[in-house]
Amino acid sequence: MWIERQISARLQHLAATRPVLVVTGARQTGKTALIRHLFAGHHYVSLDLPSEAAQAEQDPAAFLARHPLPLVVDEVQYAPGLLRHLKTVVDAARQRNGQLILSGSQPFTLMQGVSESLAGRAAIVQLEGLSSAELSGGRPIDGSQLDWPRWLLRGGFPELSADTAINASEYFASYVATYLERDLRSQLQVSSLRDFERFLRAAALRSAQVLNRAELARDVGISNSTAGIWLALLQRSGLVVLLEPWFSNATKRLVKAPKLYVADSGLLTFLIGLSRPDDLLRSPLLGAVWETAVLMDLRRQAAACGDGAPLFFWRDRNKEIDLLLQRGGRFWLADAKWSELPQAGDGRRLRQLAAEIGPDQVAGLALICRAPNRFGLGDGVEALPLQDAGSWFGFTATSAQEQNGIRSARERSR
Repeated sequence: MWIERQISARLQHLAATRPVLVVTGARQTGKTALIRHLFAGHHYVSLDLPSEAAQAEQDPAAFLARHPLPLVVDEVQYAPGLLRHLKTVVDAARQRNGQLILSGSQPFTLMQGVSESLAGRAAIVQLEGLSSAELSGGRPIDGSQLDWPRWLLRGGFPELSADTAINASEYFASYVATYLERDLRSQLQVSSLRDFERFLRAAALRSAQVLNRAELARDVGISNSTAGIWLALLQRSGLVVLLEPWFSNATKRLVKAPKLYVADSGLLTFLIGLSRPDDLLRSPLLGAVWETAVLMDLRRQAAACGDGAPLFFWRDRNKEIDLLLQRGGRFWLADAKWSELPQAGDGRRLRQLAAEIGPDQVAGLALICRAPNRFGLGDGVEALPLQDAGSWFGFTATSAQEQNGIRSARERSR
């Protein structure tokens, strides 16, 4: 079962306009399947094979003689020496775009090699899990019929969506074990994998909360500096996301605590011990799981269209707003609400913040919820189904005109 990815057009455009395309991200987000689907005319080799990785590292010229351009190299981080050789190959035919497609699941290793060897030559994209729009096949989602608890428990990993027979809990147990053993032991030299797994679960319990690193470190029994290193690792590897607070002074944002989110609702529910719909619906963490799912769905849709406008949250002494986007001097403000039919009073904080910012600067106020259709709640606030949230924020798919530009650029590169 092939699930069409919204980011496909963006990847094709980048490959048509840049010499090298690098696709990175967490494990099992569908990188290999997607690039093989989009670039079926390229030769393909995976450095997961030890023999291929050894030759790519020790004799890159012979490796490329066996695997000529155009070429897809998967798990390229296992041969950092190859990246230095690829710089010479790219510079020899700089006008030929899309000749090299590189992918890897260890961003902290891969990006170091890319920055050292292919700076200025590579377009870099981080692939995340499936969005709600992708899971619906691009069709409008009927929110009244969607099994929301099941959607939250399985998350956005493509394999879980393509094969409904897979047990989600077993899948995530294997995923965490593979991540801990395969990636961390070699990359960070974690002294205790058990401590790190406890840290991962403790971080999950704080998803959708303002990060207190000292408290997190104390609860796990590690130093504050170690917690900082491990959090940075989780962020670079795509397993957690830090959402910064909004301040008009950009410097001030950098020194204020962000909110912590696990990057997939399915992985989150597994880490906090929720595996059945009934347990999820009774859990006091249901609101945090929904907020996490909403944020990650929006991030996936923004990445698909290459929108550079970042999302923030707002927090002061009296209120907190889950999502804030500023574009062109105007603000979009939204809260994530699990309710299917929110009430007018649920938008009180949004109205308060809109009054402080100034109504002429506010483009929209919304409660992102499970409502089957959009409807107004009064005073400019509307109940917004999750399936409409991406377009409401302006995260739109690639237009037909842009698609034609992609094709034209590809023809010129040939």
